[in-house]
Amino acid sequence: MATIEILGVPHAYELTAPTSCPHALVFIHGWLNSRGYWQPVISRLSDDLQCLSYDLRGFGESQSQVKTDFSRAETSLSLTPISSSALGSTIDSLYTPAAYAQDLAILLKQLNINSAWLIGHSLGGTIALWGADQIPECVKGVICINAGGGIYLKEAFEQFRSAGQKFLQVRPRWLSQIPLIDLLFTRASVAHPLERYWARQRLIDFVVADPEAALGSLLDSTTEEEINRLPELVSQLKQPVYFLAGAEDKVMEPKYVRHLASFHRLFQYCGDNVLEIPDCGHLAMLEQPDAVAAHIRSIVISH
Repeated sequence: MATIEILGVPHAYELTAPTSCPHALVFIHGWLNSRGYWQPVISRLSDDLQCLSYDLRGFGESQSQVKTDFSRAETSLSLTPISSSALGSTIDSLYTPAAYAQDLAILLKQLNINSAWLIGHSLGGTIALWGADQIPECVKGVICINAGGGIYLKEAFEQFRSAGQKFLQVRPRWLSQIPLIDLLFTRASVAHPLERYWARQRLIDFVVADPEAALGSLLDSTTEEEINRLPELVSQLKQPVYFLAGAEDKVMEPKYVRHLASFHRLFQYCGDNVLEIPDCGHLAMLEQPDAVAAHIRSIVISH
C-alpha cells in the first residue's frame, strides 16, 4: 500500500506494474467498502493490464486521521433522521459524486496516468461517470458494476435514506469483537454467502468509515436533484459506457441498470452496453470475479 495526499487527505492506493496496454484500469469502490474488494478481479487482470485501486476519501485507509475512539462515530450521528439541508453546505460540497470525481482527477494527475478506463461499483459507478465527464481527455471509457438508476422514487428513496442513517448509528468499535457477528455480512446483498474473510472485511469497513463521509455520501448521492441528473450525464458522455448487472441484485435491480444504460448511445435498441451476470447479487467482483474480469478484458480490448 502507498499513500498520496489529495486536498489535505492522505489517500491509500495500490498500483500494479505497467504493461504494454496504454490504458490503466482504475477501480472505484462503493459505499462503506474499500479498495480490497477489487483484488480478486485485479489478480485476474494485472498480468496484461495495469490496475489502480484506491480508498475513497473517508473510507478504508483514506482518512485524515486514524480514529482510535469510535465513540465519536456514535455521538456525531443524531438519533433522529437528518435532512441533507441540515448537514450544511460543507458536506454538500465535499461528498457528492462529483466531488469524489474531482479527488479522482487529482489522483490520476499525480500518478501520471493519462489514459484510463474507470471501473466503478455501485456508488463508485456514479463517481466513474462524473469522472468521465470531468476529465474526458484522460478517461477512455467507463464500466459500471451493480450501478444504475436515474429514476427518483420519492417514497422509496426517503425510506432508503432513513434506513441508511439508522444503519450508521450502530457502529461502536466493540461491534467487530462480537463472536460470529461477521456472519451477518456473509449474506447481506449477495446471491450466495461470501467467504468469512470478505464478511470480516465488510464489518471492518462498516465500523471504521468516517461518520461524516459515510453520512454525507449517502445523503448527497440520493437527493432528487442528483438522481435526476444521472440520465443527462450518461447521455452526454462521448466515451463508451458499459454496465454489468447482477441478475439477482436486489439493491440495484437489472431493470434500473438498463434504465440508466439506455441513455447512452451504445444501448441502441436492445441494451448492447448491458451485460447481465447470472447467479450474482450486489457484489459482483466478489461473487463472480471470473465473469467480471472476463467482461472487463473483453470490453477494454475491443476499444
